[in-house]
Amino acid sequence: MAFVIAAPELVSAAAENVASIGTSLGAANAAVAASTTSVLSAGADDVSQAFAALLSSHGAQYQALSAQAAQFHQGLMQLLNSAGGAYAGAEAANVSPLQTLESNVVGALNTPTQAIFGRPLIGDGANGTATSPNGGAGGFLYGNGGNGYSFTSGGTQSGGTGGSAGLIGNGGNGGNGFLGGAGGAAGSGGWLAGSGGNGGAGGSVTGVGEVGGAGGAGGSAPLLGWGGNGGAGGDSTQGTGGRGGAGGAGGALAAIGGAGGAGGTGATAGGDGGVGGEGSGRLFGLGGAGGAGGTGTTSGGVGGTGGAGGVAGVLVGAGVGGFGGMGGAGTTGGAGDVGGQGVTLTGLGVGGIGGVGGFGTATGGDGGAGGQGAALWGAGFGGDGAVGGNSFVGAGGNGGDGGNGGGLFNIGRGGDGGNGGNAGATGGNGGNIGVVANGTFTQTLFGDGGNGGNGGNGGTGGTPGTGGSGGILIGADGTNGS
Repeated sequence: MAFVIAAPELVSAAAENVASIGTSLGAANAAVAASTTSVLSAGADDVSQAFAALLSSHGAQYQALSAQAAQFHQGLMQLLNSAGGAYAGAEAANVSPLQTLESNVVGALNTPTQAIFGRPLIGDGANGTATSPNGGAGGFLYGNGGNGYSFTSGGTQSGGTGGSAGLIGNGGNGGNGFLGGAGGAAGSGGWLAGSGGNGGAGGSVTGVGEVGGAGGAGGSAPLLGWGGNGGAGGDSTQGTGGRGGAGGAGGALAAIGGAGGAGGTGATAGGDGGVGGEGSGRLFGLGGAGGAGGTGTTSGGVGGTGGAGGVAGVLVGAGVGGFGGMGGAGTTGGAGDVGGQGVTLTGLGVGGIGGVGGFGTATGGDGGAGGQGAALWGAGFGGDGAVGGNSFVGAGGNGGDGGNGGGLFNIGRGGDGGNGGNAGATGGNGGNIGVVANGTFTQTLFGDGGNGGNGGNGGTGGTPGTGGSGGILIGADGTNGS
């Protein structure tokens, strides 16, 4: 019996099922009681009386067996109920000693490292408090970092920083700022595996001309894991919104960068979006998206730059740049920022799409340029330029240029230029096939150029973008915009 495992809740469920069986048997016996208790003779002759006596004998035997079955059922149900209670009692009696044993073992392991290094060997770091706002570091072997403290009263306060993980674990989140204080930076993930924490949000403000707090940066992932997202910038009801925090970098092997935080809303100007984190994986890298610019009454915030794709693939891999952040709305729309570069040594490099220009009541924001898809050996595809922002009464934003295709020794394609915003804005130029190194553009042998963007509608027609150049040996030039 040493290897028998019992689950008390399953034993209790079995007892309930047996009880329902007994109810069904009782109902069946009641239904046939009249026909099995006594059987009347069909006539006064000997044959009828003998046949009635035989059926009555069978009925009596059935009633006797039914009584025995009911007695057996009652005993089985009592046995199951008592067994379930006994198992539950034994389990409850053993829980406390096991918990005590676990606590004692972990405590014995953690005491030396806590005394020498100020952090445990195994276990999560402590969360920040009002008196000690920064989160504690996670255990050396395993454990998540503690979260930074978020202030909710007092004067201007920055959020506490998140604690970093040890070998395996996730970084702690940064705390939120208060009254214009910056959001706390997040802790980094484990050295072997674990994602970075998210940055804290900047504190909001209400005073004239005050700037919202900046968002905290997302934590990085050293080897395997995702970068944390940047915190959002704080809002300002009578001033400028805070800048969004930068996204954390992804791990060195296979990674996704964290997204940049959104800029805060402002009465005069929106905050700029945070930069997307780099996806620096050697096998695969995806840059984080730039944060969106905040909305402002006078001018919208500028969208954040998309994170660069990783140097993906020592032998083969893929790098994809993050999208540029969208510009914020305002009297003058914020510009969308540049898409991240999709860098690879061998494999596939795809540039990120530029951020869309913000809507402006007077002037639309310019669309961001697409990122370069720079693959040295392999295929490089430039990111598309973004559309310029529209405007009610003034000029629309210019469309972003398409990114260069890259692919020095192989195929590629330049990104398409973005369309200009309404009210006569210029369309973006299509991307070329080639790579830019040290400020010098080198055209590649194969691939198509990107198409130019269309000029904006309304007012004086906008200038269409020019199509990009194709490869030297093989490849078509992109078409000009209309």
